Amino acid sequence: MQLEPGKKAIVVGLGTSGMAAVRFLQAQGMNVFVSDSCSEEKLKETDLAMLDEMGVLFETGGHSREFFDKADIVVPSPGVPLNLPILEYMREKQVPVVGELALAAGRIPVPVIGVTGSNGKTTVTSLIGHILQSAGQSVFVGGNIGTPVLDYLSGEKNAEVAVLELSSFQLEIGESFRPDIALFLNLSPDHLDRHGSMENYAAAKRQIFAHQEPEDTAVICADDPWIMNEPVGNASTILRFGFHPDAEARVTQNGVVISAIISGENIDELYDLTGTFLFSNVNKLNAAAAILAARSIGCNAGAVRKGLADYILPDHRMTVVKDIDGVRYIDDSKATNIGAVNAALASCGNRVVLIGGGRDKESDFNMLAPAVRQHVKQLILIGEAADSLDKALGSIVPTSRAGSMEDAVFQAAKVSQPGDTVLLSPGCASFDMFTGYAHRGEVFRQAVSGLRKINVERVEVKR
Repeated sequence: MQLEPGKKAIVVGLGTSGMAAVRFLQAQGMNVFVSDSCSEEKLKETDLAMLDEMGVLFETGGHSREFFDKADIVVPSPGVPLNLPILEYMREKQVPVVGELALAAGRIPVPVIGVTGSNGKTTVTSLIGHILQSAGQSVFVGGNIGTPVLDYLSGEKNAEVAVLELSSFQLEIGESFRPDIALFLNLSPDHLDRHGSMENYAAAKRQIFAHQEPEDTAVICADDPWIMNEPVGNASTILRFGFHPDAEARVTQNGVVISAIISGENIDELYDLTGTFLFSNVNKLNAAAAILAARSIGCNAGAVRKGLADYILPDHRMTVVKDIDGVRYIDDSKATNIGAVNAALASCGNRVVLIGGGRDKESDFNMLAPAVRQHVKQLILIGEAADSLDKALGSIVPTSRAGSMEDAVFQAAKVSQPGDTVLLSPGCASFDMFTGYAHRGEVFRQAVSGLRKINVERVEVKR
């Protein structure tokens, strides 16, 4: 997308991505303005001070047509709903409404690996980056995690490869953005309050393939019908990972087997994950996807194995917090949708005390019923979605309510027995009670640590 110096650009929504867009657009010589629906008191003082220092005019508390008039381009931050009246108004005026990926398209001077999916994006993105760094390459890892891509483009741009986590919010207004290697990990219900339907959600995710060319590579999950039953675009190289016996990266009992087609040799490549942080079935799938990406970009098998061996999972993703009197406590606060909870339960055996709930994203909690019936002995509900979860699952498993995370952990400790797992895997957003999933996970960890300081009298749960 051409950006002409002197033209008027309006960034909608502050925050990390919004501020990155402001810096980038101003560096292109554009006259930048900011509009945010929050009151000035609710915005970060540091952000407002930076806008003032940069000479950027802004409005708060809503979006006025007068402020947007004469705009040449509008750049919503990823979290801004695209059906805002002011954005509809600008589209009617035929003013481009584009996201940060559209601004980045064609401006990243190195190969780009893009990663999307409902679950596992952060793990796979960081794992690919770690593997490539282990191979001695300079890598930029960012996008929907860490540093926004526009901040990378505003800097020295000294990486040899860019590995980007990409959300559906970013991809649906990414315009001509094109990754050289595009990974679509999985699809399960999420963000339906934004997208309206699974079909719309899938279409937004599938934009990661929309502008690929024949020389590019698409990496897809062989086990996911939402992904396998639709075309992936123009990439001539399509690689599959999963449990399917014909997948180019096949998950096995001990790790991952890569087809000889990838290695260019006459034998398959074996990647043993025993003893690593990636040994669960969920993370074997993540590893399989990451291996395909790393091998596709030229990383040799030895460097890949080294990266897998010393990789440490990001926090709040099936992280074992502590073992107390034979009960294992696991923080999976990043599990904000049904697919993530199902995957977590499948990794935890059949004696799980599950802490779930939070802010509902219009999910169908009935889809949790088979996994809950098989794995969960007690369900402890928190947050705004407690009633919905109880309605969907209360006839299957004993449930109780907790008014705080501390209360939930205390209740879990009372009903758990040696050999049980207490799992925080909420299946919901966190913003009803916490500032984010990381905050929620930290409060859980603190509550678990506090159990040593109180006397917990266990009670027997009968299913």
